[in-house]
Amino acid sequence: MTSVTVPTPSVDRSPLLLNVQNAVLRVTPEHFDQLCIDNPELRLELTKDGELIVMPPTGGESGRKNLNLAVEVGIWNRKTNLGEAFDSSTGYDFTAFGGGKLSPDVSWIEKSRLAGIDLVGFIPVVPDFVIELRSATDPLQPLQEKMQEYRRLGVRLGLLINPQSQQVEVYRPGCELVVLESPIAIDCDEVMPDFAIDMSHIWS
Repeated sequence: MTSVTVPTPSVDRSPLLLNVQNAVLRVTPEHFDQLCIDNPELRLELTKDGELIVMPPTGGESGRKNLNLAVEVGIWNRKTNLGEAFDSSTGYDFTAFGGGKLSPDVSWIEKSRLAGIDLVGFIPVVPDFVIELRSATDPLQPLQEKMQEYRRLGVRLGLLINPQSQQVEVYRPGCELVVLESPIAIDCDEVMPDFAIDMSHIWS
């Protein structure tokens, strides 16, 4: 008698990837914190309604422009020593103010407002100044909604920079939106004394 060995079907045990780009995922602030700990390589945000936002890495062009903006703010802050400047990897916890957990591309806080604040985790302070830089793949409306949220929370000066149209939207609490067309520089003196952002490296 001849015995026949039937091969066992191989089982693909590689992880399956779930496409959620057209779905809305909601998590609690506590679960969001754990997601950030478990996924340090990802840039995550949480809206005030608990919606999870996963932000892809920026391209080289946006990364270059964002670094230039952060450097300008950082150099001014180092010279004046009036506060602390933060880059796009910094998370803010606005849940105590009815908001979410967001990460501006650039932000700044006046020194006295950070007294006694632990900066190890998400910063539980509304910044005085924020910049959001639109990349070539960013839809405009979600960024505008984010800027409206910054204004609602009390950010004193918010700039949404749109290199695609060479426009800058300026957000201030209690004020109408101002749109600047191809500005050479943006005067931020109202919040950051004697500081103006040179826009030549953004439009070029």
